[in-house]
Amino acid sequence: MGVRKLGHVGLNVTDVDAWTDLFSRTLGVGVTFDKIGEEDVALLELDEFKYRLALYPSEENSTRELGWIVDSPAELERITRRLTAAGFTVQDGSADELVLRGATHLRWFTDPVGHRVELAVGESKVRSAPARPVDAGPGVTGLGHFVLASPRLDELRELYESVLEFKLTDYRSPGLYFLRCNRTHHSIALAQAETTAIHHVEIEHGSIDDVGRAHDRAVAHGVPISISLGRHMNDKAISFYIRNPSGFHLEIGYGGIEVGDDWTPHDFGTSDVWGHRHAEANPFAASPP
Repeated sequence: MGVRKLGHVGLNVTDVDAWTDLFSRTLGVGVTFDKIGEEDVALLELDEFKYRLALYPSEENSTRELGWIVDSPAELERITRRLTAAGFTVQDGSADELVLRGATHLRWFTDPVGHRVELAVGESKVRSAPARPVDAGPGVTGLGHFVLASPRLDELRELYESVLEFKLTDYRSPGLYFLRCNRTHHSIALAQAETTAIHHVEIEHGSIDDVGRAHDRAVAHGVPISISLGRHMNDKAISFYIRNPSGFHLEIGYGGIEVGDDWTPHDFGTSDVWGHRHAEANPFAASPP
């Protein structure tokens, strides 16, 4: 009970067209356009729900909001009490925000590094299935997870583990922790870093062939592949990474494992079974690559 899954990530971006073009050419993902008040927003069609990734035109690239889906109004009330007791100020979302999210209830607070974190009950299913390239089977299936790096790692761990009740799945010394709120291996990972930033957002795919075809499209269109095809040691996902127009990574992945309540957290040591060669220095490398 409690937080059930990652609902959406909202980004302020300087070039919405470059983002939507990247998703169209590489992943076959469509976009719809909406407004929040007087503000425009582009919504990427990752699954049958209204959106998972929102792009707001801006003069800077930054994280706007991190949204989680909560099981029920009663659980939202319980989590609100826990946040308030921990010193966070929890506020209600506006009527416009409720409509855009497709939620029946929406609250938000500011995390230790300044991000707006939303907790929503309900979401809108607006299509039976999103349109995909003819070779996709099924192609992109949704939003998987994100990795948040910050010098305030201990405070973020306290928020997600102690207050929001995420469970630690595994970790790698020094300073990288994978947390779950359902059976998926992780919905968020937290990392130690000198500055706060999203390291990557993972876009889920329905098959390894879909990952391979996305890789072919990325190569054909000259999309910068920032981390090569590989398989992670901890969640066993097969993926590659591309550099998005805002400068951080998008992971194109498939095949992450699920875990149960009998899972024992552990240091998984080596980051990858094979592959995942970095075009630039890996900030989370346990030793020099």
